[in-house]
Amino acid sequence: MNAADSLWFVDTNVLLYEVDSADLAKQRVARHWLEALWEHRVARLSWQVLNEFYSNATGKIGAPAPMIRRLIETYAEWVVMDSSFTLLQRAWHWTDHAGVSYWDALILAAAERSGCGWLLSEDFQDGRKYGGVQVVNPFREGPENRFGPAS
Repeated sequence: MNAADSLWFVDTNVLLYEVDSADLAKQRVARHWLEALWEHRVARLSWQVLNEFYSNATGKIGAPAPMIRRLIETYAEWVVMDSSFTLLQRAWHWTDHAGVSYWDALILAAAERSGCGWLLSEDFQDGRKYGGVQVVNPFREGPENRFGPAS
């Protein structure tokens, strides 16, 4: 699977690190990944991710709501599918067959539904495959390993 030719689903934690200055090293890495995904136009998100991002960024991190809303308006371009009952059914499949939490299973189902070959997340086992979706921990390798040097 060629990373540069495949779509990437971005988990909530990557978006959170982008706005959280508590860990500047992770913030830099998250921003680097997000910039690469924008540049290559290969990112996807779900409404679940954007809702979790808003809740955690404004609640746990204390980021200003207007700033987070503007980011969500931008990131909404990456949402290409809506939630549905079939998405829930596919999430049930992942809870039953992969032993992941329901919320993580929804992430996997949304990644599949969005046609992604990659899931960018530190919350899943790096390198593990779930059907046609493979996990990449953004803090174990940079986007240049997948896309080449930035232009």
